[in-house]
Amino acid sequence: MSDKARVLVVDDQNISRGFFEMYVRASVNYELAAGLRTAQEAVRYVDENKVDLLILDVMMQDGIDGLTAAEMIKQKHPEVKIILTTSTSETSWEQKAKEAGIESFWYKEYDEHGLLEIMERTLNGESIYPADEPNVPFGKITRAELTEREIEILRELTASRTNEEIAERLVISVNTVKRHIQNIMEKTGFESRLELAMNAKSIGLVVNDSDRLGSDQ
Repeated sequence: MSDKARVLVVDDQNISRGFFEMYVRASVNYELAAGLRTAQEAVRYVDENKVDLLILDVMMQDGIDGLTAAEMIKQKHPEVKIILTTSTSETSWEQKAKEAGIESFWYKEYDEHGLLEIMERTLNGESIYPADEPNVPFGKITRAELTEREIEILRELTASRTNEEIAERLVISVNTVKRHIQNIMEKTGFESRLELAMNAKSIGLVVNDSDRLGSDQ
C-alpha cells in the first residue's frame, strides 16, 4: 500500500490545474488523487475518496466557489488539509479562510513561498499564510499605497455600486465615499470611477464577494 500523500487538485483553469498536477506528479512524496475543474466536484470527491491534501482555487466559473467548498469540506472532513489558492490579490479571503480552519493560503502570482514548500509544511501540521499583502502595481502606485478604506471602496466599485449604495454598505456618508474615490484617482492617475473599477477588476486587485459567490451566474 502506498504511503504517499494523496493530493486532490481543483482549478477551473486548465493551465493552473495542469501546473499543480505537474508539481504533484514530480514529487516522490505525493500521489495525484485527481484533477477536477469545479469545487462542487471536490466536495463530492472528498466524501467518497481518501484525500490527504486539497489544493483548491477560490474563484470558480461553475457552481460554488472554492472558499465555500473548503468550508463545507472542513465541517465534514476536518482531517483533510487544505491549501486555498488565488491568482488575484484579494486579501479579505485570508481571514475568512482562517475562521473556517483552512490550513494554508497561497497567492499564485505573488507568494514568496514555492508551492512544494507550502504543501510539505501544510501536511506536516503547519498553517502557512502570507506575511505581507501582495504588492501589486495599480496605476501610478502599488496596492500597498492604498489605505484599507480605499481598498474597501474599490471592492465596492468593482461590483458597480453607486455612491449611495457604497455609503450604506460601509456605514459612511456619501461625501466621504466621493472624497475617497477622488483621492484614489489622484493617487493612481485614473480619471474616472469607471476606469478605477475596470482596472481594479481586470488585474484582480480586489474581488467583491458578490462576484465570488455569484461566479456561477
